[in-house]
Amino acid sequence: MTTRPSLSGWAHYEQDVWELYHTEIDRAELHDLATEHPEKLDELIGLWFYEAGVNHAFPLDDRGALEIILSPRPQLVAPRERYVYRPGGSEVPENLAVNIRNRSYSIGALVDVPESGAEGVLFSHGSRFGGHALNVKDNRLCYVYNFIGIHEQRIVADRDVPVGENLLLAASFEKTGEEPRGVAHGTLSLYHGDDLVGSGAIKTQPGRLAIAGEGLNSGRDTGDPVTGDYPGTAPWAFTGTLHRVAADVSGEPYLDLEREAVAMLSRE
Repeated sequence: MTTRPSLSGWAHYEQDVWELYHTEIDRAELHDLATEHPEKLDELIGLWFYEAGVNHAFPLDDRGALEIILSPRPQLVAPRERYVYRPGGSEVPENLAVNIRNRSYSIGALVDVPESGAEGVLFSHGSRFGGHALNVKDNRLCYVYNFIGIHEQRIVADRDVPVGENLLLAASFEKTGEEPRGVAHGTLSLYHGDDLVGSGAIKTQPGRLAIAGEGLNSGRDTGDPVTGDYPGTAPWAFTGTLHRVAADVSGEPYLDLEREAVAMLSRE
């Protein structure tokens, strides 16, 4: 015989109803024998709890996928409005990286560019299935936002990157509206210092850039690249000198976690 609880939802164990089946003659488990053999039911329930205890199965967890995704996870670092990343470090997991979802943001890289020029990735976050990156190609500053892996939005500067030390190359997104599913849209502007060198309309996705892996990188793009249009070869490291990358978040974060989770699951 076999027995199992009929789960009533997350943590409502006192409402669960145990069922009992004679699987040798009822392999489809169509006939519940719990009321006919209460002693056997009690015996098997006790055995179930014993095995669960000795095999360290407690505490029990019967959450669904949506509940698991929406459950807050402990964080080593509290969210803040400004993040600074330096080259050469490990990839930063998305849970610990700057959150740009459905909000205005700015990303700036402090660099030295030699007379011979420089190219490569300054900042990258995500992959070809969703992400964004700031890079230099053909001596032009370029920002790419890969929307859920189906649409690469590219903004390219209208002039060459200047030569010199301690130059600020930046991209700034100003959110101007929001679609029903939480997709933000607005204007992405590129800057050399204080000089506006390019702009265009883009939209950003409400869900995470990646459920697992493919975090944030400074000075390169490891793993699966955000775009196939980088100059050079993997990991497409910046060939000038990158001192640091700063990300400033000026808008309110996206708080509709349930819609965010649904958006994540819908593209899996």
